[in-house]
Formats: sequence, structure tokens, C-alpha cells
Amino acid sequence: MRIFACCVLLYSTTVWSQMSSPEKSAIGRLQMGFDRFSHASEAALPDTPLPQTPDAFPSSPGAKPPQGNSKPAATAPGMLSIKDAEQLALRNNPQLSVARLMALASHQEKREIESSLWPAAVADLTGVDSRPSSRITAGGLNNPIIYQRAAVGAMVTQLITDFGHTSNLVSSAELSAKARDENAVANEDQIRLAVDRAFYAALEAQTMTRVAEQTVKTRQTLVDQVQALFDSKLRSELDLSFANVDLSQAKLLLLDAQNRQNASLAVLSQLLGYANVQNVQLVEDTTPIGPPPADVESLVSQAIRRRPELLGMVFELRSAQKFQTAQRDLLFPTIRAAGAVGDTPVRNPVLSNWYGAVGVNIEIPIFNGFLYPARAEEARLRTRATEYRLLDLGNRIARDVRMSWLDASTRFNRLTVTEQLLNQANLGLDLAQTRYKLGLGSMVELSQAELQHTQAEITNAQAGDDYRLALAVLRYQTSAF
Repeated sequence: MRIFACCVLLYSTTVWSQMSSPEKSAIGRLQMGFDRFSHASEAALPDTPLPQTPDAFPSSPGAKPPQGNSKPAATAPGMLSIKDAEQLALRNNPQLSVARLMALASHQEKREIESSLWPAAVADLTGVDSRPSSRITAGGLNNPIIYQRAAVGAMVTQLITDFGHTSNLVSSAELSAKARDENAVANEDQIRLAVDRAFYAALEAQTMTRVAEQTVKTRQTLVDQVQALFDSKLRSELDLSFANVDLSQAKLLLLDAQNRQNASLAVLSQLLGYANVQNVQLVEDTTPIGPPPADVESLVSQAIRRRPELLGMVFELRSAQKFQTAQRDLLFPTIRAAGAVGDTPVRNPVLSNWYGAVGVNIEIPIFNGFLYPARAEEARLRTRATEYRLLDLGNRIARDVRMSWLDASTRFNRLTVTEQLLNQANLGLDLAQTRYKLGLGSMVELSQAELQHTQAEITNAQAGDDYRLALAVLRYQTSAF
């Protein structure tokens, strides 16, 4: 091995010294090009989101961003609308980066398979030290002589044809990458819908908290009035007891509403990509709303054409069909060309100072235990399964669109009913309060009117947000985001 190392070093030094200046500069430019390509490939990759800790993502407007080369921190605004929430989620949610990176990785699978269509070149450095006049006499059918030598050379192989096997694998990988791209788009739509659900849930909780606070305030005032009347011997202790019960119920309602608001903000903050709960004030959507589209069948047709999950499944089916063809092509021959050339600076005198050879190899599969037919049949069965999965997905999308349309229609009709309910509850509460002040009604009647009024307020406040959420679900089902 020492002889081999010395020979390689001597040969490399000799070759480099014999090169002209333009050749040396060309090699230098080639090396610089490889370095730039490596750095450019790394820079082309998308950035993954930073861990969004409370320090990295301050919630106060006056907080300073972290210093250094780190990315600017995402600051949660004090007022948050539904559109702002969607944009924050699309920018910060780590699940989107995962989907995009996986889609980019799937594109590299195509390049990996496609590399078989390009020539493969390998450089070899060989040094042999042998016993004089020795031969290999065991482990082979021939008796080759072993010569002391040091040589350097290259081996180049090129696939001529495998009758479509590799090209079908490349097509299958390309279609699979397109399916991953569509899945990444579907992931964005799912994140957007999840943000809409969390936003409207938090908005409802915020509205319930406001109604509960007003209810507690109103019933506390009533308790104070009844207490004063009881102290003056104008009302019984039973009336005071009923008033205190109503006040306690209002306080329980407030506690539940506050707990629901905090929980919904935690869910919304997580979807927005924050590790800590962002105490934001949600802005109600005041854009005019109208009834849902009248023709549900046109919505179904639109969903079948545009849903990314369905488009991704179509690409998966086409990829499976290409893979099935590639597995069938394994039964065909494979033809490759090969060439070798090199120099032998240290050699036996009987050897030439350089060598070279070219050839063609044809590999014909004859029998391998029915491996290739089994692979082809497996691919065919998986393709059939993908066809039925595509059919089932189309049926489920059509069902979901119709159910979303029915839900949106129902919630739109509830808007008028809940408004009428609130008007009647207001009228009933006014009458009950007047009757109680005049001594014509009981505290039970007043308590029932207050309970109905509180429920009507909550129902009416939720009706608008429920309908907007139903429209968001319908847009998601028809891929109209």
C-alpha cells in the first residue's frame, strides 16, 4: 500500500505540473461552480418556522424584536379580524411548512429515479503489491497472474434502453410529486377552515362573556332593589331568595363563558402558530351577508373540479398506473453500454502503459421465482384500489357539499327567527318588570322572563357567527377560499 500511495502522489503531481494555465483555471472555475450550486440549492429551500416562544413572539406592541441574525418576531395585533387570523396562520403555522417541505422532497424522488437515464462515471485508483511469480489458484476457474502495478482510470456506463421501465418510474414519481403539491394546497385550506372555526368559536365565547357580564350587572341591580324592598317590609324573603338564585345563575354563566373564551383563545393561538395564548380582541365581521347559492348541484360540480384532495387523488391514480406499467416492464431485457480507459504509470514491462475498452451488456430476465410477475400483479391490484378510493372520495365530497349547503340554508333562516325571538323576549321582560313593580306579578314570573331574555340574547348573538361559519365551511367544501 505504501508503493500505491507513493505512485498516486507522484502521478498526481506529474499530471498537475504538466497542465497548462488555462486548464488549471478551468478546473478552478468548475470547483467554484460546484460550490455556488451547492449554496444555491440550500438557499432555495423554504425556511422552516422558528419555535414561537413567548420571548420570540412578544404580544405587546412595544416589545423589542430579538437581536442578531434571527428572523423578525411575529407580533400578535391587539385587534384581530378573520382575514388577519387566516394570514397569520398561513404564515406561522408549522403544519404548512411540513406539507410544503414534504412536497419539495417528493420532487427529489423524481430526480433520484431519473438519474438512471444519465451516464454514470466512476474514477478508480488501483495499487497492487504481489509476491513475484504468484498466481490466483483457488476461488476461480482461471489462474490469473498478479502483477505489481499502480493505475488510474475511469469507468463510464450508460443505460441504452430498458423498454420503458425507468421512464415509467420517472413519470410515476412526477405524478406523485404533483399529488403532494395538491395535498399541500389542501392542507392550507384545512388550516384556513380550522382558523375560521376557532375564530368564530372564540368570537361566540367573547359575545357570551359580554352578555353574561351584562346579565350579572342587571341581576345585581335587581337584587339590590329587592333587598331594599325586603328591608322595608314591602317584599317577602321568597322574592329575595329568587333574586339571589338568579344572580348566582348569572355568575355561573359568566364563569362558564370566561372559561370557554380562554379555551377558544388557546386553540386559536395554537392555529396561528403561537406557543403562548395571545390575548387579542376579536373584531366581528361586518360584511353584508346574503343567502347561500340556490343551486346546490352547481356547487357539487365546482367541488368535483376544484377540490385539491380530489385532484391529488387523480394524480395518485395516474402515478399508480405508471408504476404498474413499470413493474410489468421488469420482464423486458435491459441493455447497457460500458467503457473504461486509464493509465498505468507503474507496471510490469509486459503490460501496456494505458488501457481502454468498450462493450455492450444485455441482461435478459429468465427466472427469479416469479418475483416480477408478483410485483406487476401487486401494482395492478393497488391501482384498482386507488380507483375505488377516488370514487369514494368523489362521493364523500358531493355528500359534504350538500350537507354544508343544507346547514348554511338552515342557519340563514334562523337569523330572522332569532331576531324575532329576541324582540319577543325584550317585550316579555319589560312586561314582567312592569307587572312586578306594580305588584301584579311574582318574582317567579320575572325570573322566567329574565332567563328567556338571556337565552334569546345569546341565541341571537350566535346566529350571525354560526351562519358566517357555515358559509366558510361551504366555501371550503367547494374550494372557493
